[in-house]
Amino acid sequence: MGKQSFLALTRRAVLAAAATLVTTGAMALDKVTLRTNWLFYGSHSIFFLGIDRGFYEDEGIDLVVKQGNGSSNAVRLVANGDSDFAYASAITMLNLAAQGAPVVAVATIDAKGTDAVLINPDSGLKTFKDLEGQAVLTTAGAGVNTLFPVAARNAGADPDKIKLTNVAESALVSSYLQGLAPAMLGGMDDKPAEIKANGGKQPIILNYADFGVDQPGYAIVARKEMVENNPDLVQRFVRATLKAVKAAEADPDASIQALINWSGSVEDQKDQAREVLDVTLSILYSANNKDKVVGLNVPEDWESALAILKEYKELKTDQPASAFYTNQFVGG
Repeated sequence: MGKQSFLALTRRAVLAAAATLVTTGAMALDKVTLRTNWLFYGSHSIFFLGIDRGFYEDEGIDLVVKQGNGSSNAVRLVANGDSDFAYASAITMLNLAAQGAPVVAVATIDAKGTDAVLINPDSGLKTFKDLEGQAVLTTAGAGVNTLFPVAARNAGADPDKIKLTNVAESALVSSYLQGLAPAMLGGMDDKPAEIKANGGKQPIILNYADFGVDQPGYAIVARKEMVENNPDLVQRFVRATLKAVKAAEADPDASIQALINWSGSVEDQKDQAREVLDVTLSILYSANNKDKVVGLNVPEDWESALAILKEYKELKTDQPASAFYTNQFVGG
């Protein structure tokens, strides 16, 4: 090979390599972290389905989903910049945001609250009033704790006579099944399934929503700074997530399989995970969401939640409910 030919080939190789670098740079994905409210369970499969189906990648996002330890912690991790987004209790986020946490809800996934008291049917207890003088298990920082006193009072019970006892999240159901207390606080979307999967009976469920506690359930939470300075990223994340929600509706089994593929944590609990996901998919729209817009932060629901916090939790804020959510990314 002549010198000129060699130089021509070398030049072409250099140009090809440069073109590859330019193309790779142009296609670089934004690394994004989502923090869940608890250890992985069926509802979280939606995000993994979005990864499996390429919805996030199509939006230029390399998504990492990390397990959480309570909605309060998840929201705080977003507020302090540890995580970009959280899937967390809307009422917990509202409470923290009203106290100064720089966060906002950019979409609502579970449009109805699933907070509940779960009572062992063998205990003989059936009502909030029956819980007076009893211990009730829960976890410190859990969103379900926030409005427990409100639901109890609305049901005619004195919450001060009910002893909430904190245990680790990983020990909550096992402690309940071991009879350390006749009842526990938890989401009716995941805890009944977990109880039954571990040999317990279907619990008696006292859903807060049946006792005058109207609130959105779980929201996608972002930092206000990100919403203001990088709305394009928020839009892309919300768009991919809502696409994943609809895909999970169409094929819930695939959603659960995606959770198994990515986490490996529920492979032997597939039926339980599916039961949990089914609850979430059944409450995507509140009664006030007349047009059935998936992900919508419904003004009436947020106003109700804020009013409850002000009246029963003595939350002090002059901000309207609309200060704690935005619908600019929903339907985009």
